[in-house]
Amino acid sequence: MLGLSHQSFLLLNAAIAIIGLIVLITRFKLHPFIALIISALFLGLTSGMPVEKVVKSFQEGFGSVLGFVGIILALGTMLGKMMAESGGADQIARTLITAFGKERVQWSMMFAAFLVGIPLFFEIGFVLLIPLVFIVARRTGVSLIKIGIPLLAGLSAVHGLVPPHPGPLLAIGIFGADIGKTILYGLIVALPTAIVAGPIFASFISRYVPGKASPELMEQLAHEPEASNLPSFAVTLMTVLLPVFLMLLKTFADVVLVEGHILRIWLDMIGHPISALLLALLLSLYTFGYARGFESKRVLRLVEESLAPTAAIVMIIGAGGGFKQMLVASGVGDVIGEMAVSAQLSPIVLAWLVAALIRIATGSATVATITGAGIVAPVVDLIPGVNRELLVLATGAGSLILSHVNDAGFWMVKQYFNMTVSETFKTWTAMETLLSVVGLALTLLLSLAL
Repeated sequence: MLGLSHQSFLLLNAAIAIIGLIVLITRFKLHPFIALIISALFLGLTSGMPVEKVVKSFQEGFGSVLGFVGIILALGTMLGKMMAESGGADQIARTLITAFGKERVQWSMMFAAFLVGIPLFFEIGFVLLIPLVFIVARRTGVSLIKIGIPLLAGLSAVHGLVPPHPGPLLAIGIFGADIGKTILYGLIVALPTAIVAGPIFASFISRYVPGKASPELMEQLAHEPEASNLPSFAVTLMTVLLPVFLMLLKTFADVVLVEGHILRIWLDMIGHPISALLLALLLSLYTFGYARGFESKRVLRLVEESLAPTAAIVMIIGAGGGFKQMLVASGVGDVIGEMAVSAQLSPIVLAWLVAALIRIATGSATVATITGAGIVAPVVDLIPGVNRELLVLATGAGSLILSHVNDAGFWMVKQYFNMTVSETFKTWTAMETLLSVVGLALTLLLSLAL
């Protein structure tokens, strides 16, 4: 068509769909939810997909994202609301500000996110810690972006580079890498990467995009607590970190116990992200609710009120998942992977490049890691002496690059931080790209020492 090969046409069509999406939102001020649906359907219809599969693919992508992220956001938002109303978030904020000082509070947010994020999915860590961003910004007067970007960098770095996150964990299996070495190398690379893309980059970009919190979310997550007897720092930390502890137990059981062991089965269920957050929410109803003197009706009202401000966010994230699925179903990801493999590059750079291109095309870090590893693994098998653990890291680093309009995380950050599409590109997209490039550079440096 148009004198182009099928592969070239698919790439051109995807580019037109993405540019059109941006124009609909920025120029015509169309709501992102509607714009994402229109762009996804346009991409499916013009890429040659069977008509009967176009809407079905969008529906599958929408449902697959909300089937997990929607539940996580709902449970995490309820937990965040209880923490805010009880004064628990205020206690953590005061402690961080006291320990690090107002001038270095962005460093505290990065380290907190890095540690909490090791066993957590990005979305879970985000909803657990986002109240801290709002309340620290309110208490210190420091830019929302200067505080928020380090938190996002800490969570995203471990999500892409450190097992037991699903992408690195599955890449370990595909490449045949050692999980212990991968975790060690991943931590060595992830921490300095998060520092560069987090506090250092945030201090720069916040001069140009300071960020202005949504009044509704600021009111929900960062207003003065209603409770008269605030929970202690220890109680607050215990409640918020319960999901972390349960997921670590699950990971420990998966390593130590054989598959099918009754204890492992139960710990796998309890340590599932949804179960772990649900148990933390139930605990918070006591520690942040009844123990603070809240009556049952008041606790119920707080939980119900917490969902209203996130309704639009959930819909936009789901539509982003639908758009991503359309890119996958149309074959754009496969075309990009084949092009990258044909290039003559070192295995580490090749693994990074394939994952990066698939990430740009599909919007999913996990899909990019798994698909990239699957594409590169047969090539690597022909090259002796390649460090398999570093291949996992390179693939994970590539999967973080250039988050844009086809990534549900892009829209989640945009909505929570009340930014325009342009501002989200300058902050979130730039931060993710910095994570990816620095992660590759450090992985290549580490390869020289091993």
